[in-house]
Amino acid sequence: MAPAPPPPPICLPFTGKKPRRRLSFSSAQPGGSPYTSSSYSGNSSFTASQLSRHQSYSSQGTMSAKRGLETTRDIDALTFYSDSEKYDDIPTDTLPTLPSGKGKKDKPKLVRSNTMTGSKKSKWGYGWGIGKKNKEKEAEAEREAAEKSPSILSGTNLPMYESPRIMPVRSNTKTTQFSKMTGMTGTTSQTLARSNTRDTQNTMQSHSSKASRSTQNTQNSRRPSQRSHNSSRSNALPTRPRLDGPADSSSTLVGSALERKIHPEESLTEKVDTSDRLNELRALMMKEKDPLQYYIVPSEDAHGSEYVSASDQRRKFISGFTGSAGQAIITMDAAYLITDSRYWIQAESQLDSNWNLVKAGGPANPKDWIEWLVEHPLISNSRIGIDGRMISYEKATLVNSKLASRGTKLVYPIQNLVDIVWKDKPAKSRDPVFLHPIEFTGEHSTSKIARLRDWIRSQPPEVSQYSRSQEPSSSKINIATLVTSLDAIAWLLNMRGSDIPYNPLFHSYLFVSLERAVLFLEEPKASEDVNAYLQSIGVERRNYTEIWAFLRNREWNSQGKIIISPQTSYTISLVLTHFRCTVLPSYVEHMMAIKNDIELEGLRRAYLRDGVCYVRFLAWLEDKISQGYDVTEWEAAHRLTEFRRKAKHFMGLAYENISASGPNAALPHYSPKKYETDMISRNAPYLNDSGGQYLDGTCDTTRTVHFGRPDPDQCEAYTRVLQGHIAIDSAVFPEGTSGHQLDVLARRALWKDGLNYLHGTGHGFGSYLTVHEGPQGFSSNVPLVPGHVVTNEPGFYNAGKWGMRIESALIVRRCKTRGNFNGDIWLGFERLTCVPIQTRMVKESMLTKEEKQWLKDHNTRCYDMLMPYIKDDKRAMNWLRRESQRQIGLANPAPGGLTVDWG
Repeated sequence: MAPAPPPPPICLPFTGKKPRRRLSFSSAQPGGSPYTSSSYSGNSSFTASQLSRHQSYSSQGTMSAKRGLETTRDIDALTFYSDSEKYDDIPTDTLPTLPSGKGKKDKPKLVRSNTMTGSKKSKWGYGWGIGKKNKEKEAEAEREAAEKSPSILSGTNLPMYESPRIMPVRSNTKTTQFSKMTGMTGTTSQTLARSNTRDTQNTMQSHSSKASRSTQNTQNSRRPSQRSHNSSRSNALPTRPRLDGPADSSSTLVGSALERKIHPEESLTEKVDTSDRLNELRALMMKEKDPLQYYIVPSEDAHGSEYVSASDQRRKFISGFTGSAGQAIITMDAAYLITDSRYWIQAESQLDSNWNLVKAGGPANPKDWIEWLVEHPLISNSRIGIDGRMISYEKATLVNSKLASRGTKLVYPIQNLVDIVWKDKPAKSRDPVFLHPIEFTGEHSTSKIARLRDWIRSQPPEVSQYSRSQEPSSSKINIATLVTSLDAIAWLLNMRGSDIPYNPLFHSYLFVSLERAVLFLEEPKASEDVNAYLQSIGVERRNYTEIWAFLRNREWNSQGKIIISPQTSYTISLVLTHFRCTVLPSYVEHMMAIKNDIELEGLRRAYLRDGVCYVRFLAWLEDKISQGYDVTEWEAAHRLTEFRRKAKHFMGLAYENISASGPNAALPHYSPKKYETDMISRNAPYLNDSGGQYLDGTCDTTRTVHFGRPDPDQCEAYTRVLQGHIAIDSAVFPEGTSGHQLDVLARRALWKDGLNYLHGTGHGFGSYLTVHEGPQGFSSNVPLVPGHVVTNEPGFYNAGKWGMRIESALIVRRCKTRGNFNGDIWLGFERLTCVPIQTRMVKESMLTKEEKQWLKDHNTRCYDMLMPYIKDDKRAMNWLRRESQRQIGLANPAPGGLTVDWG
């Protein structure tokens, strides 16, 4: 169990002329809606009894319909009050009384050091630096003062925490990480000193290998750490002690970062021991009437969802692997997890010794779990168990066809075996569904259902080629369709829910025939307003589990066939039998992929608001790091969520924040955790892939930035990624072209240097629905049509070092061309994303004239569109102006080692 979190740090600026800053708590009682902006107060003091959590979305929040936010972890009480962190008053009950260096009105005087002589910022107000030769004398004076004066936090009544007696001393540092800590003996009062170093990688053990972190932490706990050999300027100061609590008032570390800074020897990564779970599962496999040799645990739920609720995370429970994609296959003497390249490193760190990782798509490895299963040497004459609800019709028929020749078949136990083993399985969500107004959907649900019924009528009946009669029988006519995809149901009915993390969806089935419609939804989820709405649009409601009796008893009609999609669960096809169902691509998926004008306009507004939040965040982050503040990946992700939380129509995150620096950025789906997070480095690219869910749109944006001086390899790779991004954005293509045919444009520049990436170039996304929406995308053979929306996200990942990706959202639309060959209709893209692309890592000599102009036009467009919305934020305004006007590339060092960056 993790120790209790420390109290919040008090942030002071480096000079006495700037407005004072601090992190703050909410003093208001819980209440209000988490979906709306909260009021902010500037209280300069507080007591323990007044402290309460300010309602906000965490970086891992879900689309909960509850208006209150509960937590049992005190660390969740931390929140931020202001974008700019400017406060007029400093809480006097939490600051020390400094013995000297007072300015006007007896206030502490914070002064600037003489950076040219290498001196640190003087705590006691010695003026403009005392020079390196006097550092020992100053350090001795500070130690003597620390022994005489009380602890700076001893008089603070903060709840639940015992404050250490430590005097903070901050040197002239530009580091974003901290020096290694050394155990000390002696008096209770100790002096905390920061090293004066610009090299963040040499001041602490490398975080580049997640696998070796536990070993390093164990070694650190057995012997004292040594100070960095690069901290020669500060070697006269006392070495850093091991801490029992926070004391550095200049630190911005919160949550996991501060916990790890205090206790660096603690290993916070724990693998789940799956031995007992696997043994119980194997015992159940043997108890079957005919024992099972294999049992498959998919990651999807009964609706084929990419993201699943807590009660459907069976693969996570049985394996300990938390990634969103992967199949678990258990035999009597082994267990295998098959996942793609996005999750290889994550799986290696999470799987215990009971599991074997199969790297799908890797060299000499199968491309997916189906190919691995078919090629397994012991698969012949075996029985493979799987819950038929958790595998699609398409995949089940493929597996059965490939295994038939080997005497092997899929079998479907009457109960999910993992559910039997999972004793403390969470209950299903009972949160109510809610209506999504037509001002955001642009089309009434009755119109959508009418279009769906027209499509059902248009589908030709099945007529056997051996039939003598030319007229189809009534049993061959398609009379209805069953919609099982959760996002399709939500879109069709203009309703939203909160059963799935990051997705405003609800568990249900929808049956639509030519005469009636039935929604299978649990009664507690439907309020009186929802029931009245369903009745008004002609939809009957039944309980969720009644779907099986409805299908089995053929309550819809004694004759006719039901259309299902290939992604429908295999169990449904078995209940209907192939005589009563027709398998066709989902027409609802096709309808919702083509956005109407209202949805497109909503997406434009949503991306504009999200761009404002993103720019405020990047300006804040660059400002903090340039001042030498310690900022972690998790803290950065949390701060970006705080900016979004105050935006209009914000409903939560679209997916878990990907906030990664250095080696972590080389993991396409890395996500920092509170107690397991690295510092954002100045020497490596920082990648942030995140987006908000808004009532008028779902956002997905990625930008990669550098806060130091990138090396040539980083610049060349980033430039190639940018060239691929520009190539897709600028593409003009004839009607009928698929995304898969355009995919090569994004990779062509990388291929020139022998580089590539293994994930897709882009995907569709919804309008306040899911962030991944089909059927269109750059990996799909479905032709792109006007109204489709897709992302454009090429990248490159240098394993173990750094990674980079640039992602923007695009609308497919008709475009005018100079010629009109053969009367063809030509299509292009409109860019939705409005966030500048940093030019620091761009190598200008590699760009063509057109690419340079595109980059300049994009950043200028971002300035013109965002400027009216951030006029009140001076920091963000300055950052946006600088980025829009900055020249391409980074200035070369001037003589003497100085870097002149005219941007």
